[in-house]
Formats: sequence, structure tokens, C-alpha cells
Amino acid sequence: MRHSTRYKLNAIFSSGNFPNGVKWLLISNTAVFVLGYLAQQAGFGDIFSPFALVPRAVVYHFAIWELATYLFLHGSILHLLFNMLTLWMFGATLERDWGTRKFLKYYFLCGIGAGVCDVTVKMLLGDPRGTIGASGAIFGVLLAFGVLYPETIILFFFVFPIQAKYFVMIYGAMALLGSLNVNGAVSEVAHLGGMIFGLLYLKVRFPKLDTYEVRRWYRNYKMQRAKKKFQVYMRKHGSGRGPWVN
Repeated sequence: MRHSTRYKLNAIFSSGNFPNGVKWLLISNTAVFVLGYLAQQAGFGDIFSPFALVPRAVVYHFAIWELATYLFLHGSILHLLFNMLTLWMFGATLERDWGTRKFLKYYFLCGIGAGVCDVTVKMLLGDPRGTIGASGAIFGVLLAFGVLYPETIILFFFVFPIQAKYFVMIYGAMALLGSLNVNGAVSEVAHLGGMIFGLLYLKVRFPKLDTYEVRRWYRNYKMQRAKKKFQVYMRKHGSGRGPWVN
């Protein structure tokens, strides 16, 4: 089947690069941040503060909803951009493979699990500080990507090429070491909790997740990459004649 250059450019920027689950997570997180910012500029204060994850509120006032709502709150534009960029980079692939329903179930399980870990540790330490941000769920997404696509090459800090499995190991180690600093400004306990809940889900609840299934998914992924490389080769050496391989 012959494809035009215009078709290929359209395909790159098509909605397929933003599956529905990832797309609406990006939209909702950004919308909440913008509304919160505009409300503060208008003098209304932090209108979303009741939705942050506050340990005492969850435990003593049964504000259970905070275990989910805190995932949509971010403290700065950089905080939001980092989380949303990571969600798009790794979450889109997972959603295309799993489907929207299963991906969102996994995302919120990791996020809520991260919140449970955060609340538990802070209550034990008597730490009254609240927590905001989707990082717990994002770290769960990173964990799943590293497990299912371990040999995939990604750019660490957008510069250094590294296999996904080592990328996840590094971030996991950073979260583990960071969690030892209980007075830190970042809730590394939530990051680590998101990865732990993600791993438990993948090992216990995800259908047919075993060594063979992981190898099968990764083999399919490699086949798609090989097909694209072959198409590029044919375009360069085929003098522009004949159909593209599809």
C-alpha cells in the first residue's frame, strides 16, 4: 500500500498518539491547574486545597476522596509539565496495549496506593504535611513500562540512552533512598508506594502476566520497530518506486 508523505505526517500527530485515557488525564490535570491559578490571581485563594491529601483528614475525618483527588493537583508549572510529559511518553504505549479501561484502572490503583503509603508513613511519624501531584501514579506507569518493555532504549534526562529496565531501577533506587529523608519536600514515599502497588498488581492481578507474556509483548513491539526500519530502508534504496511494505 502506497502512503503519501502528508499521510505519514498526519499519522504522527493523530489522536493515536494521545489515547483517550492519557488525553483526558492530560486535559483534566491541566484544567485544574489553570483554574487554581486563575482563582488565586483573582483573590479567591487556593480553591482546591480541600482536595489535597492530608493524613489527619483521611484518618480522622474520613476524607477518603483525597486519596484520588490529590492526583489532579500540582504545585507549579514545572511539576505539572514533568508529570504530564512522563505520562504521555510512557502511558500512551501502555494504554494502546491494554486498552483505556485497564490502563485507567492501573493508573488510579497506583495513585491511590501511593496515597495510602504516604498517609500511613506520615501518621506514624506525626507529619501533618499534605501531599499533591500525580507522581505516585506516574511512577507506577514507569514501573509497568520497565517490566513490559525492558530492552526499549529511552533517553535519561533526554540525553543519555538507557534501557527502560535500568531507567526504572534508577528511579526506584532514588525513590527508596529519598524516602529515608522523612523531612524532604518531595514525598518519595508516595513515589515508592506507586511502584510497589504497580508491581503487586502486575504480578497478582494482571491477566496472564508471566515471563512468556512479557516476551510476547516485547517481541510484537520489536517486530513493529523492525517493520518501520524496513520501510525507511525501502524508501531510501527503492528509488521511490513500488509500494511500501505494511
